[in-house]
Amino acid sequence: QVQLVESGGGLVQPGSSLRLSCETSGFIFDHYAIGWFRQAPGKEREGVACITITNDEPIYVDSVKGRFSISKDDAKKTVYLEMNTLKPEDTALYYCARGEAYFLTACQTGPDKYDYWGQGTQVTVSS
Repeated sequence: QVQLVESGGGLVQPGSSLRLSCETSGFIFDHYAIGWFRQAPGKEREGVACITITNDEPIYVDSVKGRFSISKDDAKKTVYLEMNTLKPEDTALYYCARGEAYFLTACQTGPDKYDYWGQGTQVTVSS
């Protein structure tokens, strides 16, 4: 069974850092793009970052560019999201999701192209 499980969220103050983890199982990990999304109350789901099967040209939403970094460990079948200089606007439920297989352009697609999702981990940035 395909599973994605997020962890690492929490309550932090502005300017601090967190590292989110997405542990996966039930599929050939390095055949798929993996994306991070977030959704705040009353707002639409937003793509945050995405990494392809080749690790080339990861994609970031403009609001996190330079602050967040996505990476993966194929041996551990885990994707990470390093979040630095956190802002209150980063507060949201963060999800990881499985994208398209093989395609190097998989990270250029929208949420509808991601077929499996984790339950999310809450990130709250507040002073």
